Amino acid sequence: MKNNLGHIRSSLLATLADGKFHSGEALGESLGISRSAISNHVKTLADLGLDIYSVTGKGYRLAQPLSMLEPVVISKHLSCMNIANVEVLNVIDSTNQYIKNKSGDLVNGHVCLAEAQTAGRGRHGREWVSPYGASLYLSMHWHFTGGYTVLAGLSLAIGVAVANTLKLCGIDDARLKWPNDIYAQGKKLAGVLIEVEGQIGSGCDCVIGIGLNVALPNNVKNIDQPWIDLMQISETPIDRNQLAGYLIDELHASLLLFEQDGLKPFVEQWKQLDVYANRAIRLIMGQKTIEGIGRGIDTNGALLLETQSGLQSFHGGEISVRAK
Repeated sequence: MKNNLGHIRSSLLATLADGKFHSGEALGESLGISRSAISNHVKTLADLGLDIYSVTGKGYRLAQPLSMLEPVVISKHLSCMNIANVEVLNVIDSTNQYIKNKSGDLVNGHVCLAEAQTAGRGRHGREWVSPYGASLYLSMHWHFTGGYTVLAGLSLAIGVAVANTLKLCGIDDARLKWPNDIYAQGKKLAGVLIEVEGQIGSGCDCVIGIGLNVALPNNVKNIDQPWIDLMQISETPIDRNQLAGYLIDELHASLLLFEQDGLKPFVEQWKQLDVYANRAIRLIMGQKTIEGIGRGIDTNGALLLETQSGLQSFHGGEISVRAK
């Protein structure tokens, strides 16, 4: 029954994806269900974050056309890997969790994308709002034989890979916020969440998760900070399948380089993209606040802050950066 409901909703979305009005009667006839059942399915889709107009006498219409993610289409923009290692799912709890659950069976670079997440998460367990078809929700598996000791600065290298991907799509003003955010016009565009499992002294499995805002609906809720999406800053519409292919390629190449040389090859580019370079900032570590001037990062990925006591370095999962 659950699979049948999923099929009905996928078919309904495929019809509504053109952004035109479709009557409830016509939708019901095409899917072999009643108009009231169509109404219930539309409500469920709206609960997933889709912005759907309902107009008496006209029917239902998406606020904007929807391009669904398709592995075959993504593969046309890939140069690095087999399409068999790219999974596209419909609605799941979390792409990171999905990869974590399967990590023992995956090859390096295996990717999962989803149209929506019901339990997407960001850094420190914060919710990552994941409306249907509005963004890229992507997670990649990578095993590091060198273990935890070789992972210093990995999130910074991934940030550079995301910025390079955006350049390929004509977005030149992306900037990086230490340690794991991508900004544009002073607002959050994307975030990186890296989760690691393994034993000290042995290899470890990494899940590299990325949430990248593409075209969030106007009615999106529960985002607790200023945000921006590609639709607001791109002169041309962004094809999510092309974007996914470019991003997968950049991640794959960057992880191979990071595996070989660590953060060092990425440091200078990261500094050039530093959103807080030479600006007054505050570091908040629990109840402690440190003020200074941002001076980039060191080769281990630590944030460099010029304080009254001189140049100091800071790193660790509890450190956050706030504009003054």
